[in-house]
Amino acid sequence: MVDDKPTGETTNAYRTYLVDKHRMNYEGLFVVQDLYKLIDEYYEEKGYDKREFKNAEIVRDDGVRFIEIIFEPWKKITDYAKSVVKLRMLMENVKDVEIEKDGVKVNAHHGQLSFVFDVYVDTDYEERWGGKWGNKAIYAFIRLLFDKYFFKRYTQQYFAEALDDYKLLQYQIKSYLNMNKQ
Repeated sequence: MVDDKPTGETTNAYRTYLVDKHRMNYEGLFVVQDLYKLIDEYYEEKGYDKREFKNAEIVRDDGVRFIEIIFEPWKKITDYAKSVVKLRMLMENVKDVEIEKDGVKVNAHHGQLSFVFDVYVDTDYEERWGGKWGNKAIYAFIRLLFDKYFFKRYTQQYFAEALDDYKLLQYQIKSYLNMNKQ
């Protein structure tokens, strides 16, 4: 049974974590709106249904900001499986700065960014095995056998697709922040 804490939903889906709390850190210049737009457009381009659980900003008296955004979009792969590339983005000590880019003054931000990724695939999220026939252990066992042995080729494809989406998102964020040179 899977318990989605932010929504309070419980389901009999079988969840397989592929990436668990992978952290990526950055300190330097960025534009909050551009970074948000990059991530939002990426999820839309890859066919994910947008779910944003948290978008909070705290501004101190001296103008320094703390921003937390949690994305948990999901993509239906089949009627039996869906993938989720969850991203928690923390921005600390964010200060407004003015930089010159191509001879033009541009407003930007300076601060520390922390990205935390979770990638997982839920199978039987529509509860075809557990929902129709009740929560019997035998059905959970049969579902597990089918996933691991009979449908192994398909589940491996689901895992590979979810990991590819995660790696590409991570690459695009690193490219935006010029982190690939490190």
